[in-house]
Amino acid sequence: MSESKAAYAMRTRNPDVLSCIANLSNDEVFTPPEIANQMLETLADGWAAANSGANIWADPTVTFLDPFTKSGVFLREITKRLVDGLAKEIPDLEARVDHILTKQVFGIAITEICSYLARRSLYCSKDATGEHSIAKSFHDPDGNIWFQRTEHTWVGGTEWVYTADKGGNQVKRYTNGRCSYCGSPQSTLDRGADAETHAYAFTHTSDITTRIAEFFGDEMKFDVIVGNPPYQLQSNGGTRDVPIYQHFVEQAKKLEPRLLVMVIPSRWMAGGLGLNEFRKTMLADRRIRQLVDFPNAAEAFPSVGINGGVCYFAWDSTYDGDCNVTMIRNGEVIGPTLRSLGEFDVLVRDARALQILRKVMKFSEPSVNTILARDKEFGWTSNFDGFHHQEKPGDVPLYYIRSVRRGHGYIARSEVTKSAHLIDTWKVLVPAVGSGREREKSGVDMVLGPSMIAPSPSVCTQSFLFFYLDSEDEAKSLRSYYSTRFFRFLVSLRKITQHATHSTYSWVPIQSWDRIWTDKDLYDRYGLDDAEIALIESTIRPMEVA
Repeated sequence: MSESKAAYAMRTRNPDVLSCIANLSNDEVFTPPEIANQMLETLADGWAAANSGANIWADPTVTFLDPFTKSGVFLREITKRLVDGLAKEIPDLEARVDHILTKQVFGIAITEICSYLARRSLYCSKDATGEHSIAKSFHDPDGNIWFQRTEHTWVGGTEWVYTADKGGNQVKRYTNGRCSYCGSPQSTLDRGADAETHAYAFTHTSDITTRIAEFFGDEMKFDVIVGNPPYQLQSNGGTRDVPIYQHFVEQAKKLEPRLLVMVIPSRWMAGGLGLNEFRKTMLADRRIRQLVDFPNAAEAFPSVGINGGVCYFAWDSTYDGDCNVTMIRNGEVIGPTLRSLGEFDVLVRDARALQILRKVMKFSEPSVNTILARDKEFGWTSNFDGFHHQEKPGDVPLYYIRSVRRGHGYIARSEVTKSAHLIDTWKVLVPAVGSGREREKSGVDMVLGPSMIAPSPSVCTQSFLFFYLDSEDEAKSLRSYYSTRFFRFLVSLRKITQHATHSTYSWVPIQSWDRIWTDKDLYDRYGLDDAEIALIESTIRPMEVA
């Protein structure tokens, strides 16, 4: 094969179309080549550590699978490295390329169009057997990039609707079921034969080993699984997105590769809808050798907004130990730090904060969230409008946030049927949705929104959580504590998105409410040194108390 056809095709792509595609915004985020290559470096380091320094790119027997191929960037970059690494093992370029593409590199595309894109990227032809393909031994036009439309398995549907099929005939179907594999709502994704199903073959099976055998043969075993899975699917009405990336991680582990390297959203570290069990599993898994975290996802995926950031991890089936954790924020690399991921029930992203947290935890004090109300404490959602603006006899004030503006009205005491025992308490109201985006981008943030005192009696909607106390003086004391950098720093260690839930306050210790608290008081109380104080004050903005 001539240089102009094989080596040129592997080496010279300018501009890189995959860099352009990586900037598209989609739930199925395309991976920039730069991040793919960082992950492959991590993969190679892990392989060398587990195999006495061996070079994975010089081994003609290692097999690679990207089970959620989109642009084909991982397979392409793996192939480029193998082309260089196997030059001595297989000197002839044409034979070397053909061996790599037919024996070592495999993919499962998430959509049909992605399968075409991946084949063009990897084989230089969407037909692996075509005249322009740089692989010469394929007999199947799909090559080793597999795609087959997969359907959801709907269960629990009870509501019938009629829709028209392509021929105009009325078709009767359920609409409010959910997929037994991914939990996706039928009303959102059951859209007919021509629409993309988002039912991914890799996760929509109870026996992934059998499915892989269907794709690639009974004897196929993958040494390395690498890639970037789909992250989420829209729920009913699009108000709550359902994470699905955890299913891909779980399925990949079932295939028992020697190495697994994946990039996923970082929300699992401290939150995320339906991710509690996944988080427990990840934190307890001592086979995770390396974890690289980007609190600001734009540093890994430019122009794509992913709340809470992204991370990639290297899982090694032969490893049993602490994990090297690195955090990259605003260009600053913090780590790697060798840590036990399971030290706490959530992952503290910044290793520099661990010593501060450990000092606070040594006091074994109750959490301030023991006097913090739960979500919808009085039963009313944020859009509750069953109140009036003119006070009447027997009314109590009701506080709310509407269109980012705070306000209050009145409601009859008799209308408060849930948590009525909390009506006659003084309250420090705190917004349920606080700051977060600023810290993702710059590393410095308020963390929480400004608080306000609500006198006794009073109630509020879901717009607020609230601390409840016995007197105005106690409310003022707690409000001063809430405003300290120390308080908000401890909250920030558990708050991974803009939502400040009850559990995000778990590490904030309760105090006596007989004074106005300052940061100096708290630094002295918990014995923080100059470096620890500097960390808090460099990451948390001051908050004024009106």
